Amino acid sequence: MSTLKKVVLIDDDQVNNFVCESIIKNEDFAEEVCSFEWAEDALNHLKDMATASPGNFPELIFLDINMPGMDGWQFMDEYKKFPEDLTSKCCLFMLSSAVDRKDIITAKNLLDVKEFFSKPLSTEILNIIKEDYIQQ
Repeated sequence: MSTLKKVVLIDDDQVNNFVCESIIKNEDFAEEVCSFEWAEDALNHLKDMATASPGNFPELIFLDINMPGMDGWQFMDEYKKFPEDLTSKCCLFMLSSAVDRKDIITAKNLLDVKEFFSKPLSTEILNIIKEDYIQQ
């Protein structure tokens, strides 16, 4: 049985999204995985879920920082506008190749970000999330 119903990946790297989806599915971590290469598209998807089907709002989001168009920081500014009853049930993690110490510190200081992980996503990261953040 999957740990979660729905996970959203937001990363402009199509190959990274494919790898993440594969790991999540192979580990039976989530029933559904939605990938978005554009943060704007992910934001619109979340807005649709919040309005039309709040029960399908994702339980977990992996967000990259450096993306064209809307970056991870701008996405977070918009994400904070969602109702707390939705965001409180969603664990948001930064999953990035960012090596700038300032980015890592900023991510860790955002209340809505549970933790910063360096790419690539791995079984070990999923296990940390299961143990530390997901109520079984």
